[in-house]
Amino acid sequence: MASDDQILQRCFHEWMAIQEQELNQLLQALNQNGNGGDDLTETTCAQLTEKSVNSFQEYIDKRAQLSRLDISGLFSPSWNTALEKSLLWVAGCRPSIYIRLTYALCGSEVEFQLSEIIQGLVRGNLGQISAAQLRMINDLHMKTIKEEEKLSNKLAGLQENIADQPIAIVAKRMSRVGETSGEVDHALDEHESSMANILQEADKLRLSTLKELLSILTPLQGVDFLVASKKLHLCMHEWGKTRDNRHGRR
Repeated sequence: MASDDQILQRCFHEWMAIQEQELNQLLQALNQNGNGGDDLTETTCAQLTEKSVNSFQEYIDKRAQLSRLDISGLFSPSWNTALEKSLLWVAGCRPSIYIRLTYALCGSEVEFQLSEIIQGLVRGNLGQISAAQLRMINDLHMKTIKEEEKLSNKLAGLQENIADQPIAIVAKRMSRVGETSGEVDHALDEHESSMANILQEADKLRLSTLKELLSILTPLQGVDFLVASKKLHLCMHEWGKTRDNRHGRR
């Protein structure tokens, strides 16, 4: 029978496999569009982005179920590299990173394709984002940061509760370090339940931010963004493995 950690690990690896599969589909569509094939239609782009959003929804739904199994394992995942763990915010990425990535892509694509843009040869990607779109993205950025701060404060409060009654007081009174206590077990169970609730709130914020960002972008810009975000996710995992090997961790 699989352990809780193995079940959580399987969920993560299945998710990474989906990321790689969807990345290949997105790249194939973009490459066909750029190699003289049929123009990538808005309908096709919308279908690809919707598929990615639905996959993310399924993943966070599964995480919500598994969070009741072992929430501590999700906050300190054995399947992530040390590099990935150092970047975690509430057991995942900060939703605001989607907006930062969009800004970075806008600038890099304008610089890389400047001559083509001037000649009108590049249409629809993030290098041609409009001023109206940027205003909406900035509003989303500010809103997302506020929501992140609320959740960060909630998490900080839960962490500080460990130094409060009853856990800290019971620990002080124990004659032997680490002996079992029904009172502490009950308190830690409540703590983990609250942690699971925060994880679900954070995952909902991640999903809602992604959905709103994609609704601001055109379908082709959405595909452009998803390619970059999935590549970044997969690359960070592989780069983390390399650095772990270098430091003798794996």
